[in-house]
Amino acid sequence: MTEMVYGTQPVRGGDAVLPRWWRTIDKISLTCVLLLFGIGILLGLAASPPLATRNGLDPFYYVHRQMVFGALAIATILIASMQSPAMLRRLGVLGFFLAFAALAMLPAFGTDFGKGAVRWFSLGFASVQPSEFLKPLFVVLAAWLMAAGQEPGGPPGTTLSFAVALAIVALLALQPDFGQAALILFAWGVIYFVAGAPMPLLGAIGGLVAAAGFAAYSSSEHFARRINGFLAPDVDPRTQLGYATNAIQQGGFFGTGVGEGQVKWQLPDAHTDFIIAVAAEEYGLVLVLAIIALYCLIVVRSLVRLLRERDPFARLAGAGLACVFGVQAMINMGVAVRLLPAKGMTLPFVSYGGSSMIAAGLTLGALLALTRTRPQGGIGDILLRGRA
Repeated sequence: MTEMVYGTQPVRGGDAVLPRWWRTIDKISLTCVLLLFGIGILLGLAASPPLATRNGLDPFYYVHRQMVFGALAIATILIASMQSPAMLRRLGVLGFFLAFAALAMLPAFGTDFGKGAVRWFSLGFASVQPSEFLKPLFVVLAAWLMAAGQEPGGPPGTTLSFAVALAIVALLALQPDFGQAALILFAWGVIYFVAGAPMPLLGAIGGLVAAAGFAAYSSSEHFARRINGFLAPDVDPRTQLGYATNAIQQGGFFGTGVGEGQVKWQLPDAHTDFIIAVAAEEYGLVLVLAIIALYCLIVVRSLVRLLRERDPFARLAGAGLACVFGVQAMINMGVAVRLLPAKGMTLPFVSYGGSSMIAAGLTLGALLALTRTRPQGGIGDILLRGRA
């Protein structure tokens, strides 16, 4: 099976791991990730000192922690990107069950840190948000199930993966965390679409999701409050969305200048959920467009490299990881400019946060592993072998 997928091109004898990794990795995407992390540190220097001062901490307390989290994320990228698709699948499935168990234990052992949603485990020196790690691990599991389902005599991978997605969504709704739940369903839809889903069925599933959203709006005050705030014709200037909207307008094309922004003094989440508002106010549209371009470049390059992939699992998992990464960035920025309801979602590699930073490293590391250049047989050779 390995020869059918990857061809029979020999590997260079005695080729060390690091040179082979460097030769086959997508260096442009890796560079984009490092640039995003650098931009995150730059914006953290502007956004986090006011919060640290209010909390009686060293002005650069959050910046130092972000650098530590970033180092762990980069190490995660390097380790994950060196794995083969088979090893990535094994580790991903095992990690999924651990993360799912952690998510299930949140109602009993989790905390909300006063934010009204039980999403974290408090470790004293840090906190862990299981749903951040569950997203990339679920993509790996769902891709494995759907790829296995395409084999003769394989399991009902689509049905099993959809059942797992619904179980995750149910646990996330209890927190409540409808933003992450929507991302899980989106990830499953992308994988199913790439696997060859019939469009009428996807439309029917979309209708069910819309009905579930209406039910959540009717039964959850937390969900209804966010939707009503989004649909309101005017924004209360004293809310986070109001401050962020005003900051983006004040920034203009070139920004107000380094250190001259005011939104960081008004928003408690300026260094996390609304970091793009700090970028827009102090550095203007120029930096915002650069950030958007970096995310787009990572997603587009990854999808283009996956077009030549013969391994069904690698193709499905890679597409799911790339789209989830890009959509999370789009949601974060869309909330800040009031194109989307408030979600409480970070901007990957730019926002402050340990769980989100390391989970983003896991996502990109797995994506880089799946898009590495590998010897693959021509499609005609594969078909001939399949008939043999």
